Amino acid sequence: MTQQFETIFLDPDGFDVEDIVSALAVLRRKSQTNRYGNGRLPELPSRAAILDTVEDLTAVLYPRHFGPYELTPETTDAFLTRTLGRALRMLREQVRRELKLFEPEAADDALASRARLITEEFAQALPQVRMLLDTDIRAAFTGDPAAKSLDEVVFCYPGVSAIIRHRLAHRLYLLGATMIARIVAEIAHSQTGIDIHPGATIGESFFIDHGTGVVIGETAVIGKRVRLYQAVTLGAKRFDVDENGALEKGKPRHPIIEDDVVIYAGATVLGRITIGRGSAIGGNVWLTQSVPPGANISQAKARVEVFDHGAGI
Repeated sequence: MTQQFETIFLDPDGFDVEDIVSALAVLRRKSQTNRYGNGRLPELPSRAAILDTVEDLTAVLYPRHFGPYELTPETTDAFLTRTLGRALRMLREQVRRELKLFEPEAADDALASRARLITEEFAQALPQVRMLLDTDIRAAFTGDPAAKSLDEVVFCYPGVSAIIRHRLAHRLYLLGATMIARIVAEIAHSQTGIDIHPGATIGESFFIDHGTGVVIGETAVIGKRVRLYQAVTLGAKRFDVDENGALEKGKPRHPIIEDDVVIYAGATVLGRITIGRGSAIGGNVWLTQSVPPGANISQAKARVEVFDHGAGI
């Protein structure tokens, strides 16, 4: 089997690729030396394994929607036991690999113990994650007149798909598995077009309508019952640098959105500003200053001007 694979790989359809493979090997070794030195290469977390874990966890949270089609009420608990056990085993291994990557000198036993602890704390939080998600799903149903049922919202809404994955990623982020959390966030981004950094703090009953192009930065804080539409950006206005010119990481630089705020399509909200409770931010608004509670911010009215005979030029 190995020999057959190598033959197909090195000579697919009669193409001679050995020189290309050799050149890529040289570049790969150079890159690895720059990153890790000349020592043993570390194991990396597996995106494929994390993807499988996310799919399993999504099915555990909502088995009737994302579990196997033959699932019945009588077999659901057995399915959850089997699937959750598999997901947690995969997650524990990926967490161990991440810890080892960033702490190569740490003892293997200590890293394995920490990976197990992180995974156990994550598992214990799953009921709380489910309760939060139920508020998000209800918010989507009540906030969209096109929604015919809660089941339709769970199955079909990209904003719900993104927030399911964000709530999982955010929990991992808080527990210290930040790379795995970023991978989960990128999986959600690639599936939905919604880019939420796992560090963002998001309150209950959160609804993203349509969703494509939404960006929420790492230090954003979003309150309860907030609604966003497509192409909204909650971003940073500028990036501070230290005395050596390097970016200062981890500083609060994204907006605070208080409870009951609505931000309409295409709005861009930048910097560590506060959007007061109950405010409405209109479509395509560019906002870099805080606004008080209850504010209504919109674009200047469009104006049509006719220039006869070069008037106004």
